[in-house]
Amino acid sequence: MKQLSAIVIAAIGLGLAACGTTTGVTASPAPDGTESAGGTGPTIVTGNVTYTNPFFVEGVAQPVIILEDQGGFVVRDRKFLIPVESQVIGQITSDFFTSPFTYSITLPETPRGTLRDVDHDGSDDKGVMVFAVAYWTNTWGDPFLERRDQGGGGWSTAYASTNVSDNRDSYLEVTGGKYLVYAPDGDQQFPSGFGDDKKLFTDDDPLMALAAGWSTIDLDADPFTVDRSASPTIDLIEPESTALDDYSSLGYAAAFDKLLEKFKNEYAFTELKKIDWDAKGKEFRPRFEEAEAKGDASLYALALRDFIWSIPDSHVGIAQTADLNAQFTAETAGGLGFAMRETDDGKFIANFILTDGPADKAGMKWGAEIISLDGKPTDEVVSATVPWSSPFSAPAPKRLQQLRYALRFKTTKLAVETVFKNPGGEEQSASLLVVEERASFSASSFSAGITGTELPVEFKILPSGLGYIKISSFFDNDVLTIQVWERALKLFIDNDIKGIVLDLRQNSGGSGWLADQMAAYFFDKETIVGNKAYFDDSTGEFYMDPGDESRMIPPQESLRYFGPVAVMVGPACVSACEFFSYDMTVDDRAIIVGHYPTDGAGGSVEQFVMPEGISGQLTIGRAVDANGDIHIEGKGVAPTVKVPVTFDTLKAEFDGKDVVLEAAEKALAEPRIVDIVPEHPPTLSKDFDLVEALQANGKILEDLAKEKYEDSEASQAGRTYTYTISLPQSRDLIWLYAWCTKTDDQFKDNWGKITLAFTLNGEKVAVDQFKTQDLKGTDGPCRVYYAKLSDWAKGRNVLETIVTFSDALNDGSFDYPAGAHTFEYRVYVQK
Repeated sequence: MKQLSAIVIAAIGLGLAACGTTTGVTASPAPDGTESAGGTGPTIVTGNVTYTNPFFVEGVAQPVIILEDQGGFVVRDRKFLIPVESQVIGQITSDFFTSPFTYSITLPETPRGTLRDVDHDGSDDKGVMVFAVAYWTNTWGDPFLERRDQGGGGWSTAYASTNVSDNRDSYLEVTGGKYLVYAPDGDQQFPSGFGDDKKLFTDDDPLMALAAGWSTIDLDADPFTVDRSASPTIDLIEPESTALDDYSSLGYAAAFDKLLEKFKNEYAFTELKKIDWDAKGKEFRPRFEEAEAKGDASLYALALRDFIWSIPDSHVGIAQTADLNAQFTAETAGGLGFAMRETDDGKFIANFILTDGPADKAGMKWGAEIISLDGKPTDEVVSATVPWSSPFSAPAPKRLQQLRYALRFKTTKLAVETVFKNPGGEEQSASLLVVEERASFSASSFSAGITGTELPVEFKILPSGLGYIKISSFFDNDVLTIQVWERALKLFIDNDIKGIVLDLRQNSGGSGWLADQMAAYFFDKETIVGNKAYFDDSTGEFYMDPGDESRMIPPQESLRYFGPVAVMVGPACVSACEFFSYDMTVDDRAIIVGHYPTDGAGGSVEQFVMPEGISGQLTIGRAVDANGDIHIEGKGVAPTVKVPVTFDTLKAEFDGKDVVLEAAEKALAEPRIVDIVPEHPPTLSKDFDLVEALQANGKILEDLAKEKYEDSEASQAGRTYTYTISLPQSRDLIWLYAWCTKTDDQFKDNWGKITLAFTLNGEKVAVDQFKTQDLKGTDGPCRVYYAKLSDWAKGRNVLETIVTFSDALNDGSFDYPAGAHTFEYRVYVQK
């Protein structure tokens, strides 16, 4: 039997060409009765966009200013998508990366927006089109903003011409700013104020007449004012909650008071981490007072550093000043010429020895067990170390950094008494000189091996035949990230790559939305993966709106990958990287592989500025899963396949092997559900058209198998051909057997000698449950037996096609001996 998909496609190839069609885009007609604005009202809108938030430009490759259809806000539809035909794209007319930048939009004479009757006067009017000017980014490459670009739908809440509330009682309500409104005729009305409920487009709005054509409505005036000038200026608004909190003009103590109050109110995990902010104020404020009294910027910087270090959250931090950098350099300049790791059984192993360094000269060998340092047990020294990379959300990254910093010293320290035991040797003591070297420090860095020239996404096909994608960042050029990501997946899909390894071990995070949408390429339906709660200053409590749920939105079907996936993680996988990794655990979609969990930083951040120009950030968004539970902060995403940290695995890594990658490849080759018995067999059906199924991207069992057999070796008597197929979840597959020959005489002769039998999970399946069809292929006649398999239950399914040749035969290409042979399909369904 030859490659089945090739046989069938060849057999039906003539039919495929006949099904080709040409598609096009048809624009929606303009609203009935719309007339030209007659040259009155605005024609060109210009304005400034001022931003102070330092994250505003990060990752942005295609910033866009658009005329944003507010049809969704008028009816409070959070899932409203800005229609393509209504999107008027403006021009950014100055340097986007310098705040403020300027823009210009030329208004269409006849817009194509959503008509809404907004006057609530009891009559059915034609209505008006309501627009805001808004800033967006175009990530997915179309010449318009698609749903994923629009954050799933809704209306702008930041950097738009409108002010939008983030208070719980008026969440996402427009409270001011400016609208551009188009009236198709002179018979329409528009609100002239907010009414008693302080909400727009509700029954109690006072009304005013609106002239035909374009008008600029100032919502900050009372009553609203209408501007019909041809070139209005409309600046976009940075919300107060988004703007940078700047305490730099205050004294040290006053700035600390403001910062402490911000942490006390807005820090997302106070209860989870049991933080007493008043106690921290009593502990640290005297240090700020002392620094201010002495006018000592160094004392102030150290006080701020220590306050930040006291908060167990790796998202919290400050940028180091020149003084802090100098102190860091001094305190870490000295080393002993070795680095160490801790094994799972609690031993401290030297996993790096600097040639001609102090440890090397003292006779320390790779793999030496470090017993003590300066007369103290190594564990005690490590546990007492406070790394400069503090603070930490979870134990694993903290412990690894303590291992690094426990071997760093000031060069004023002369030597460290060290007790160690080389592999196979006896304990020995040595006084290791402290020398100025950073090689041992760099070797143990989480960033070891990173050059800074990496693309955000890089990919290749491994020697094992599996696909490999390294995602280095969700904070790089977002358009480039998606373009390379989709190219990688298309390559793997087009070439039937049977499994993908995703390497996120050195991904420091970035955009959580981008991470969620990249994970969506491995799912076939929209999936809610979580939400975030933020402090509401109107109530003094944290608030999480159901409409803000984070969703994975799958791309077009041709870019969805359904094969098995392994995700490699580690403590350098932080923030958005962890959200991606968590997404891949939904419905057990992927195997998570690593020595350690991810970093455990599960929130969203906001920045602030302190005196002396020190910038910092804190966690203000409390991330939760779809059930409302905190799922990442403090624990990270743990491996489902834990790669042990032992002498042997450390030695293998030292020798250049990637033991985590090897474990990921092995895990993909050995499905996790091998011992699970399905609750029921898949449903078998022959009532379908094979040609239509294949044209609709239907898959034959062999298409998804990791094994491939050459035509010359297939169908040899006495052999079993095994196909391993891993499905993340149930999907329709085609069970098919085909035999083709060169001539009609060979076809008749061969089929007179062929007997078929089928089994499903050990039970016989009658041949008449398969549909039979004779086809004329490009090389000769073919006969195909086929059936559709659907509704797979979780577990290991075994299907067999048993083919018996009663006598030797030849199909015109190869000779086949008499006897029975079996095609065995092992189908592993994860869900």
